[in-house]
Amino acid sequence: MSNDKNVKPADQAEEQEYSLNDDRRVKVLSPGALIAKRFFRNRLAVVGLVILVAMFLFSFVGGVISPYGQDETFSTMTELNTQYAGITETTSLRYTAAPDAEFGALVQSKANSAINAGETSFERDGVVYTIDQPTPDLYTFSQGGQVVAYASSNVVSVPAGATAPSFEFQVAAITAITAADEAEEPAADAPEVTEDGTVVVESDEGDAADAAAEAEAAGNTFEVDGATYSFDEAGNVMDGSGTVVAMVSPFVMSASDGNTVIPDDLRQALLTAIEADASEVVYTDANGAEHTYTISYDAYSKVYNVTETTENLVYDRYASPSLEHWLGTDGNGMDMLTRLMYGGRVSLIIGFIVVFIAAGLGVIMGGISGYFGGWVDNLIMRIVDVFYCLPSMPIIIILGSAMDAMRLDPWIRMIYLMLILGFLSWPGIARLVRGQILSLREQEFMLATEATGISVPHRIIRHLIPNVMPQLIVSCTMSLGSTIITEATLSFLGLGVKFPFASWGNIISDVNNAFVMTNYWFIWIPAGICLLLAVLGFNFVGDGLRDAFDPKMNR
Repeated sequence: MSNDKNVKPADQAEEQEYSLNDDRRVKVLSPGALIAKRFFRNRLAVVGLVILVAMFLFSFVGGVISPYGQDETFSTMTELNTQYAGITETTSLRYTAAPDAEFGALVQSKANSAINAGETSFERDGVVYTIDQPTPDLYTFSQGGQVVAYASSNVVSVPAGATAPSFEFQVAAITAITAADEAEEPAADAPEVTEDGTVVVESDEGDAADAAAEAEAAGNTFEVDGATYSFDEAGNVMDGSGTVVAMVSPFVMSASDGNTVIPDDLRQALLTAIEADASEVVYTDANGAEHTYTISYDAYSKVYNVTETTENLVYDRYASPSLEHWLGTDGNGMDMLTRLMYGGRVSLIIGFIVVFIAAGLGVIMGGISGYFGGWVDNLIMRIVDVFYCLPSMPIIIILGSAMDAMRLDPWIRMIYLMLILGFLSWPGIARLVRGQILSLREQEFMLATEATGISVPHRIIRHLIPNVMPQLIVSCTMSLGSTIITEATLSFLGLGVKFPFASWGNIISDVNNAFVMTNYWFIWIPAGICLLLAVLGFNFVGDGLRDAFDPKMNR
């Protein structure tokens, strides 16, 4: 007894406090604390929460600390082979008639027969044509002492943008040049071919007038219509100022770009390479820049294709993971890791806003329907039935195609996408809220609110909706995952988020290209993993909340 008297009242109270068993401890917890305790006892729910926290940190914090922007592009220097010119060799006689002469295919056939037979004239349709051969490679056809056509394996071509030469000019140029080629040896300063089959030439752009004077001094001239023209060994015909007005050669050379003028020395080097069966020409222009040209022969079209190899600054597309870009770059030369961060931000924001829109509409419509009942309930539920009958995916696809046709701004398009998805998603939440309110409105606390004269909006907002919130939170959490999947599907189909904005869906859309899918795993696998983890995390958390809010759960 003496020991009992020595115990102080405070110690007795403390001893009574700590003598409570675990069951009584749980009973004194607040409803929120009790739900939290049940939630954190669920291991899968905790795993899902950790996943979601990691996804939010990755998307929202990672995008801030990333040194790159979501639409920042990166470039690299690379060698590109572009088509520069095409060269065709004339291996048979080519006929050219005067503008006002009638020298068609039948006459040309008769002329061929006469040439092969060694005749000096032939007759066709009562017209007699005289055949002359000024040079071994030129035949002229005269009628009444007037040259009306010629045949030669040499072709007169003009530089880009130059005026086509007259018929008389063509005859005189081919006559003079073929006669000079027959009398003289090839030029000593022609480009030389190295042992490895490469023609090396440097541009020598001297005074054009001096070049014309040298050609004239060498006797390489001819006169047409009172004007004197000179020509060099490569077949370039120049006027008095030294400007090249035509080229005479059995090779027809045309630039792939109509605005490109092929320099004379480069033209001679390419022809030298073809004659020497060389496959490469290294050319240094007047500015000191070195160009490499590769010559390949297409046996089917019988054309020598000339491609130019140049150093170009291009987008660093599909670069492999490196220290600079941990997940490489995409097809636009953008950092994939940064695009994943910003893509997660867009996907999560769209998911939450769509669910908020659907929840807002669903709570309003479901609350009104469940509380008032009668014809109001019947009307709203029929509207819900109509929305359930709507084919949501075809509607979204049609609207997405319409927005494509209108070429909406990507930001405006994303806002419309969220509104459309939210507007089509509210019926399920409305039915959930209606069912809960139908069971709650007949309980005693609601009769008490009615007896005390509380207004109808106050009863719904302050007393009914808070009692529906647990089920609403669970439903919204479970809907987040499906909303993100829907957005990803639309973006994958090209109907969702548009460039330059990134989302996990439009990042994965690169798998439409089988080559990218099989060779560049870092383009689509990380986005797929992020999408999987986010949806899985929302499902785990939704399951955990459902179990925690269920009063029958014993965890």
